[in-house]
Amino acid sequence: MTRTTPWFLYLIECDDGSVYTGIATDVAARFDKHCNGTGARYTRSRKPVRVLASFELADRASASRAEYWVKRLTPTGKRALAAGARTLDSVLPARSAEDADAQADA
Repeated sequence: MTRTTPWFLYLIECDDGSVYTGIATDVAARFDKHCNGTGARYTRSRKPVRVLASFELADRASASRAEYWVKRLTPTGKRALAAGARTLDSVLPARSAEDADAQADA
């Protein structure tokens, strides 16, 4: 069985105090792109300061789903997640047992 490359959800603190949320397979390389202006448009105008946190996920689909929900948090909520005061699971909607079984079988 072929192991898929893990994906990461990451949070970056910007110089204006905002928190950028993104996904990547290599957080350090992606952070470098944000810093040199070749990352997201958002971080071109709000200079990245540091990676606050990253969370490993099984695949791109899982990372994209997590990104969708985390982007809806306030900056305070994102900082709580980065600090460990909240878990990533607490941000994501509850999954049914059927969904969990399907992912376990995949």
